[in-house]
Amino acid sequence: MQRKVEFYFDSKSNNLYDAAPMQKVKIPITLDPIRTAQKQVTYDGIVLFEQLPRLLDVVVRNEGEVEVKIHFRKDEQGISVVEGHANANITTICQRCNEELGLDLELDFAYSPIGIGKSSEHLPSCYDVVEMDEEGEINLHQLVEDELMLAIPIVPMHEESHCRFSEKPLSFGEIEAEDDKPNPFEILKQLKKDS
Repeated sequence: MQRKVEFYFDSKSNNLYDAAPMQKVKIPITLDPIRTAQKQVTYDGIVLFEQLPRLLDVVVRNEGEVEVKIHFRKDEQGISVVEGHANANITTICQRCNEELGLDLELDFAYSPIGIGKSSEHLPSCYDVVEMDEEGEINLHQLVEDELMLAIPIVPMHEESHCRFSEKPLSFGEIEAEDDKPNPFEILKQLKKDS
């Protein structure tokens, strides 16, 4: 059970103390999801692009970060759950015009951790499965990277109205008409008539 606690520093005005927002922290690379879910821990932080090697293969610029909020909890059935939200602004290449294309990726995810070789049949379908390693930990950076890779379009392209090239077919010069070629099945048709 999480409680919201408010502190009043100015007893005269009954206003909450206004402080500068906290800096985002780096999300841990690995952790024990079962123990973390029992403690109902929430991480609100960042993962740098340079820590996500598969994402670096897709982006044009490798400086940037993914904003991530991950909450660990036990659901009504006592199943450990890893829920999260991530967003990132990436720049990739438009596959139509070969120019830079900015994409805003925003996604939600929900996983339930299982041990190596364990069955996931007992898990509700609303949870994806994440397999723990030999030490009973999961790699949060890899989990976030997997979700980002799935959010990137298979063929990223600008909107047609914003793209240097359109869907109109491109041709250079005049296309010559082809000569009519004889149908190779005409011979079979003749043989069938003769028999």
